[in-house]
Amino acid sequence: MEEKRKRVEVCYTPGEYHYFKDEFEIVVVIDVLRATTAICVAFEYGIKSIIPVPTLEDALEYKKKGYLVGAERKGQIVEGFDFGNSPYSYMKDEFRGKDVVLTTTNGTKSIAVAKDADTVVIGALANLDALTEWLIKQNKNTLCLCSGWQDKFNLEDTICAGAISDALINTGDFTSVEDSSIAAKYLYLSAKDNYMGYLKSSSHRRRLKNLNLNEDIKYCLTPNKTSVIPILKDGKLTKL
Repeated sequence: MEEKRKRVEVCYTPGEYHYFKDEFEIVVVIDVLRATTAICVAFEYGIKSIIPVPTLEDALEYKKKGYLVGAERKGQIVEGFDFGNSPYSYMKDEFRGKDVVLTTTNGTKSIAVAKDADTVVIGALANLDALTEWLIKQNKNTLCLCSGWQDKFNLEDTICAGAISDALINTGDFTSVEDSSIAAKYLYLSAKDNYMGYLKSSSHRRRLKNLNLNEDIKYCLTPNKTSVIPILKDGKLTKL
């Protein structure tokens, strides 16, 4: 008898997660611009762990305890914090071997929403190939959870989710049944030859460009900068 294929589906925003939860053993949290990219970079550069927290109040509590704390809201570093979610912030020796705390507008909110899933891993274009290879080996029902922008759909996370699901479906071991997943796959297929061009008019790219964060955008939209896969264990992200 043929073994039943696993599902890979795409959820566009954390606000829609409740429609999917409990059906998937693995949740991949995606926030391409820029939280999940920055998290991957941090581990590439030797950070020990990242404690993601949803609110600025939580972040402040950790800061009082002496932690290195990053906080970003609406694309900018929050006043009084050490850094935000630029991947370039994490390419520094001062983070090596350290536990760092991070709160961001969208990404850490998605991690908090998904935290009770069996396995939560971090995905971005930056670790695309390594992540998809690992997911294929796991052979479990997988949900790509896009962080979106303030609980609304966004292009870059959906395209990344489409890339992941396309790779899994191409093995023949996975299938998608949701329209959201099929749409994500086709968005990826039309964007994959030129992410920068395709996303030129996307809302968050415009938002970041207005904050002079073009270098960040370029970095975040470049696939396979790293083979790191961050995983959530007991409220902390560590390197798989």
